[in-house]
Amino acid sequence: MSTSTSVVGPAVLQSTGGLAGIAKQIERAFEPAREVLVPILSNPVVVGAWAVLVLACLGMLWWDLRSNNQPLPSMMKAVWTLVVAYSGPFGLGVYWYSGRTQIPNDSLWRRGFRSTSHCYSGCGAGEVVGITLAQGILALTVGWVAAVTFGFAYLFGYALTIGPLMQDGVGFKEATWDALLSETPSITIMEIFAIGTDLLLAAEAHMGDLLFWSALAFSLSIGFLVAWPVNVLLVEFGVKEGMSDPSEMREGAAAAD
Repeated sequence: MSTSTSVVGPAVLQSTGGLAGIAKQIERAFEPAREVLVPILSNPVVVGAWAVLVLACLGMLWWDLRSNNQPLPSMMKAVWTLVVAYSGPFGLGVYWYSGRTQIPNDSLWRRGFRSTSHCYSGCGAGEVVGITLAQGILALTVGWVAAVTFGFAYLFGYALTIGPLMQDGVGFKEATWDALLSETPSITIMEIFAIGTDLLLAAEAHMGDLLFWSALAFSLSIGFLVAWPVNVLLVEFGVKEGMSDPSEMREGAAAAD
């Protein structure tokens, strides 16, 4: 037993040290960006202006959903609400480009945006819950913060796929398998960059700090941007469907009238 420990122990320590070294190298490489972003994200005027802008974007979204896009399913209305809440004008732009029934035609890029938005809404909620619990409330170490946040992001992201599938009559086992195949690549890439960005900017921030919340919002948008090309490829190769074409919903509503 002691011999096994003497052999395995150094290997484990070397592996852990190697990962820590890589993390330090990444941190040093992005230090210039951190020095620029942290003062901006900690500025009360900037954060306050962003909050007002997000509220204005949400108001515009809800007005458009109510006035012009009633045919959209309630789930997609909730998805777009979360996307705009996380990313403000960027999220509203994604909705305007790819999510309205008034889009002139559908495309691979629009399907990729809708698929990313669907994933983003669930994973973002999981990340907010996970990082608030692990870092803000329990004050865990960085490794545990990352692990807990990843876990919640996967849980919420998969649930947003499994739930609707089961509502359509798909069994739990089949729905779970479908979610694992279709959502894992997107969730993984999204959360590596989102959680990594958040911890790079605000690993030592507390819930009472503006930086805790502003870095979280900023990191979510970074996660969306890097996950979008992944979702485009998944849609292109048929791994994901890319959500329904909203322009067809407009045509269906017009025919019903």
